[in-house]
Amino acid sequence: MVPALSVTLPNFGGLLPRGEWRRYLDLARMAEDEGVERVVVVDHVVMGRNTHAYPWGRFPGTPEEPWLEPLTVLSAVAGATSRLRLATGVLIAPLRGAALLAKTAATLDVISGGRLDLGVGAGWQREEYDAAGADWERRGRLLTDTIAACAVLWRDSPASFASETVNFSDVWCEPKPLQPGGVPLWIAGTLHARNLERLTRWGSGWIPIMGETPGGVAAGTAVIREAWSRAGRDPAGLGVQASIPVLRDAAGIPDLARSMETVPELVASGGTAVNAFLTPFCPDVSGARAFFRDLATRFRALAA
Repeated sequence: MVPALSVTLPNFGGLLPRGEWRRYLDLARMAEDEGVERVVVVDHVVMGRNTHAYPWGRFPGTPEEPWLEPLTVLSAVAGATSRLRLATGVLIAPLRGAALLAKTAATLDVISGGRLDLGVGAGWQREEYDAAGADWERRGRLLTDTIAACAVLWRDSPASFASETVNFSDVWCEPKPLQPGGVPLWIAGTLHARNLERLTRWGSGWIPIMGETPGGVAAGTAVIREAWSRAGRDPAGLGVQASIPVLRDAAGIPDLARSMETVPELVASGGTAVNAFLTPFCPDVSGARAFFRDLATRFRALAA
């Protein structure tokens, strides 16, 4: 599988001045023009005060910053581009009812021409579950039932499904996604037993935890491939999002050239979508086009 160049475009925070979020579409067009193949957006529905509870280091923002809803953002990006794959990394699936999520994702897949990758996870913030009326203590069960129900709704007409938290019988959810088999589900997080089962039964790809090393990606990829083989699935079809680390120069400034030197190792570890984060390397939107061009040039040279 030829690796794809992926970029996380921040749909939150202060990269764009307040009131100028439509310029986000300019960023997506620039990325496509300069050779980026996939864009990723992230998710929080609401934010509580307890950002210190973020499990992967310092949380990249404050509770009062704007945070655009990712599937809405990707719908706009779909209309502004023609080739970019559109990904969430990750969408907190249990905060959205299964039937509504299945409908929304299928609609986006259809209007984008089959370009959606739905990265999903359970999230880390209890306040969001409380605000959505969802059970924080059962978030793992909710995630499993939500993605299982989406898979059925994308496949069957009429569709029926029964689980601990999601139930329906003889319903139609139309249109179906354009992509055969439904929208690809990329499962995020560590490979505990429940997540490995989700990946094996319903997943098309894996999104490792933030900051995972190439060695960790390689080890996890091997575990998933073995599980897929045992289940009769072709492990060659597994997608893996491997993130480029933000390495710094002697002055502490993010160094794109040094960071990109990790690309061959990330590809060798199993990465099929090598992902860079825009904001560490490009804190000013005026430099975005040059960043995308430099990124794509270095990626083509290193990922071959």
